[in-house]
Amino acid sequence: MTILFVNAWVLTLDEAMSEHNPGWVQVDGTTITGLGGGEPPSIAGAEIVDCGGDIVMPGMVNTHCHMGMAVFRGLGEDVDDRLYRYILPLERKFVSPEMVRVGSALSALEMIQGGVTTVTDMYYFEQEVGRVAAASGLRAIVGQTLADFQPPDHRNWDEGFALVEALVDEFAGHPLVTASIAPHAPYSTGRATMERVAQWSADHPNIPVQMHLAESDLEVRWAQDNHGCSTVEVTREAGLLKPNLICAHCLQLDHADITMMAEAQVCVATNPRSNGKAGRGIAPVEALRNAGLPVGLGSDGAMSGNTLDLFAQFAPVSMFAKLLGKSRRPLPARDVVQMATIEGARVLGLNLQTGSLEPGKQADLIRISLAAPRLHPIYDPYSALVFAAMPGDVLDTMVAGRWLMRNRQMQTLEPKKALRDALQIAEQFRAEMVLLDEQKA
Repeated sequence: MTILFVNAWVLTLDEAMSEHNPGWVQVDGTTITGLGGGEPPSIAGAEIVDCGGDIVMPGMVNTHCHMGMAVFRGLGEDVDDRLYRYILPLERKFVSPEMVRVGSALSALEMIQGGVTTVTDMYYFEQEVGRVAAASGLRAIVGQTLADFQPPDHRNWDEGFALVEALVDEFAGHPLVTASIAPHAPYSTGRATMERVAQWSADHPNIPVQMHLAESDLEVRWAQDNHGCSTVEVTREAGLLKPNLICAHCLQLDHADITMMAEAQVCVATNPRSNGKAGRGIAPVEALRNAGLPVGLGSDGAMSGNTLDLFAQFAPVSMFAKLLGKSRRPLPARDVVQMATIEGARVLGLNLQTGSLEPGKQADLIRISLAAPRLHPIYDPYSALVFAAMPGDVLDTMVAGRWLMRNRQMQTLEPKKALRDALQIAEQFRAEMVLLDEQKA
């Protein structure tokens, strides 16, 4: 069936940043087949969606997330050593396929309600994440994490690589879900394992690689103390700095690091809210983009950034750039929305499929209500989106022509079940935290 969105403020995010107001978008099956301004075509039997002047734009692309960790949201917020006191012990005891499935369902629900249509994830038991993403209708890149700090789903590197192979096998040819390999970070894998990942990647050139890079002072000290160079240079020497590498965070960078990254044509996922909340620093987003590197927005996990929508990233990423530049001019609103859509898709290598509204691309789109007084008057729709819009303004979410949410009603997930399952796990966490506190006392 043809679906025709009419009477819409269409933000295409195409190369020319075309807008149509009023405009229309035609969807046939999984694909956008037409769009424009003025009067829509008359198509017999088409389903007409009158948008009433609302914005229709590409669905947003979350370039870095840990969906299974939604059950850790808000836990131990004001405890300095919460990672070692709570998070790692809880992960070792409770992270299981079931827990990852429950956390991922809660995350999928939140992202769909917030206008995210594509997500890049890395965590443990990642086959479960892929299954949840597929069932919910999200487009997803799912990365099996490899790490050396007693991860819950593999005891050694061979087992970890076997999990990667199983993930690749399960989602080979899937229309929405793409497998990925995800070495956690240079310091938590080591150069030898990064070299093994690089070789595996060379043998599987179409599989994305994800890694936290230059995220913390700890990582910088590890690289300097053990290798006498920067963490980016260690990654390059291991053979892992290459175009299919998605680098998350990228806070601790100097000019030489950015030059190496640009020469290698890697991609970057910045997580402003998570990084700012942790006091870890500000990513040099303007410098990275000016060097020709695509930079997308990521939420990080709910344990770190709390919210998984991208509206929560918009103002921080722009404000941080303005603070660095001591001016209003850096990272204008239009650029931020590009980072959340077409540029984010470019980071993931999906820009030919999604990220903009263009004929021939997948029908991954959202409708944003303009009913809220805080959005008006609108002199610039991109400014309204970045500094005033909220997840609750998203009315409709569609991926590949399938309604995931319509008029705020979920179509693919059961919200009550997702929340109930997550709260049951939270009760187990609370009980265990009491025991951990007693041991600490």
